[in-house]
Amino acid sequence: MPGNLTEEIQQFYDASSNLWEQTWGEHMHHGYYGPDGQEKKNRRQAQIDMIEELLHWATTNETSNLWPPASILDVGCGIGGSTLYLAEKFNATATGITLSPVQANRAKERAESANLSERTNFMVADALDMPFVDESYDLVWSLESGEHMPNKQKFLQECHRVLKPGGKIIMATWCHRSVGEFDEQLTDDERRHLADIYRVYTLPYVISLPEYEAIAQNIGFKNIFTADWSTAVAPFWDVVIESAFDPQVLINVLFSGWTTIQAALSLRLMSSGYERGLIKFGLLCGNK
Repeated sequence: MPGNLTEEIQQFYDASSNLWEQTWGEHMHHGYYGPDGQEKKNRRQAQIDMIEELLHWATTNETSNLWPPASILDVGCGIGGSTLYLAEKFNATATGITLSPVQANRAKERAESANLSERTNFMVADALDMPFVDESYDLVWSLESGEHMPNKQKFLQECHRVLKPGGKIIMATWCHRSVGEFDEQLTDDERRHLADIYRVYTLPYVISLPEYEAIAQNIGFKNIFTADWSTAVAPFWDVVIESAFDPQVLINVLFSGWTTIQAALSLRLMSSGYERGLIKFGLLCGNK
């Protein structure tokens, strides 16, 4: 990744990850609130349900001899929430990569507490230039990290490279609405809205789900299928906003630095992005 963006992402998560864990726990991703977004549930349960529903969606008709996976790579692992969950669920070895040393160190601590240190590994690494040999993993898992990638094609190429033949990618990422032949181009107001989100959450840009699918096809992924779960996850941001009014959370935000304060003040950007149909929660699955 370009040096300045890498540093910005690292600093953002170095500063905010401790606050997120204190407030929300180990899973640094959206929750799942049912296909219609109407299910009421504990926020941590919603995040666990996201993992389980994503696995179910991606593997309902799975026939590969590499499933269940024995080796897993979690790209953008945060503090190891998904990595440890998947390692335990599948009795697999799992590696998590992040740009944040704070996250990698905390993930290692959590692995030790969960007695999973021998089967997991966490490191600081660039997803666009991963330090792994070809054909290393049965499953590449990427839950809300694609939006940070400044080169979406290079990102998916690297995921394809490190997968074993027959291996699977399961990805969920922030997208914008479809544009092109049958959909209108983004308006100036929509572009401004996206630019504000990019600035607050240290994103280079996002693309539409059909664009991700086209990239995956060109790279050589097979059995590709996609889904839009925007409705199922949209309530997440209102729950985040509600939690931000907790007095202790407000105090912790103030001590977390300007980037975290700015993100907290801008939570409505994502909520309104979903409301207006601009922000989409895109899923992509495919095999090598």
